[in-house]
Amino acid sequence: MSKEIRNIVSAYEAACAANRKVVLATVVHVEGSSYRRPGARMLVEEDGMITGAISGGCLEGDALRRAMHVIALNEKRLITYDTTLDDDLEFGVQLGCNGVVHILFEPVHPADEMNPVLLLKKCIEAGEMDKVLVTLFKLNDPQYQEAGTCMFFANAAVYSNHRIEEGVLAELREGISMAFEQRRSAKIDMEAKRLTALIQWVKPPVSLIVIGAGNDALPLVEMAAVIGWDVTVADGRSSHASLKRFPKVNRIIVGKPDEVVAKLTVDCNTALVLMTHNFNYDRDCLKALSAHAPAYIGCLGPKKRLERIWGELEEHGAQLQEDFRKIVHGPAGLDIGAELPEEIALSIIAEIKAVFENRNGAFLKNRQAPIHDNR
Repeated sequence: MSKEIRNIVSAYEAACAANRKVVLATVVHVEGSSYRRPGARMLVEEDGMITGAISGGCLEGDALRRAMHVIALNEKRLITYDTTLDDDLEFGVQLGCNGVVHILFEPVHPADEMNPVLLLKKCIEAGEMDKVLVTLFKLNDPQYQEAGTCMFFANAAVYSNHRIEEGVLAELREGISMAFEQRRSAKIDMEAKRLTALIQWVKPPVSLIVIGAGNDALPLVEMAAVIGWDVTVADGRSSHASLKRFPKVNRIIVGKPDEVVAKLTVDCNTALVLMTHNFNYDRDCLKALSAHAPAYIGCLGPKKRLERIWGELEEHGAQLQEDFRKIVHGPAGLDIGAELPEEIALSIIAEIKAVFENRNGAFLKNRQAPIHDNR
């Protein structure tokens, strides 16, 4: 999601520089199944350029037409797509997604210093802070002009482009507090003005720290960059850990294990992968990391290698808590038969994603619950 927001902001700034009008389309509510969930966004420019996505491609064509209409009228519109119909001639294709998707189209005015896209930009500028975006709409009034992406919260900072009545604001505060506490999005129906609010908890990008700058780290870093994760590469060799070899990383660290770990910011949004292929270096890194609480640590190599690391650390008096052992995955990655460096990188990226989403990495066809959590 963070990468999509960054791409939308970049496209908006380029459109402004070229004096092109734009519309922001936001999925605000879904009933049943849908390819994208509430909070998915797409920027549409008057020349037809699209950034982001509100579906898997089935709605974008009609959404482009709707966006052109919104640009012409300079008015907001809430459009409902019912994909439960078997013979959906409205979109020219049988969608069969079995869901109802409500999408809010907002013209974006550069003169407005708190327009919807600039609120999205505030999300980027807030970095790894917990943050919430609020989008108001009326399901029973598609042409309600007070709707829109109107508020952004990050810690004590509050930004808004609306003068929101106290009654509405009071109801919003409760939902916003809940979103921060539960770290998840929610839809709330408010009595005041019969409004509905999408209160979107915006996940910070995963912070991936790759300790080891060998050739097999290259595809792992590439894939993480494509997803939009913040990537740090660390190694004891300056000849390997360099921006020349890893141009897409956010940070390079060179040093001994203790020096490297001391320079890291490690929290519940952090995943680390040890892949130096140097037993002593990996062991010492793991010892230094035992004082921290990342969400995931992956160790390349066979299980016996990790067991040997545990054994040596215990022999040297390291006090390793059971909770720390549980977050260490060795061998790292999902069991997909990976062999090539690119395949191994894929399996590790997939395992990290599964850990962060509290999933088990199994086949979706065997999942009994909905694919997407209701958030």
